[in-house]
Amino acid sequence: MMCPFCANENALQAVVCSSCARDIAAPKSLLAERDDLVRKHEMVQQALLMARAELDEFRRLKKRRSP
Repeated sequence: MMCPFCANENALQAVVCSSCARDIAAPKSLLAERDDLVRKHEMVQQALLMARAELDEFRRLKKRRSP
């Protein structure tokens, strides 16, 4: 695994860089939380798109009814 800070090559399972001693691996719990947040973000994005489509339709219908 390549260290993003010093570009030193480390063992594949390394958690800390052998050269600069910085963390180079994220804990599994943090990755799981990130994945959960990504899923929630996608759900909110989809809901927003649906709400915008409904609002556009409402505005179109309102324009038709206006004299």
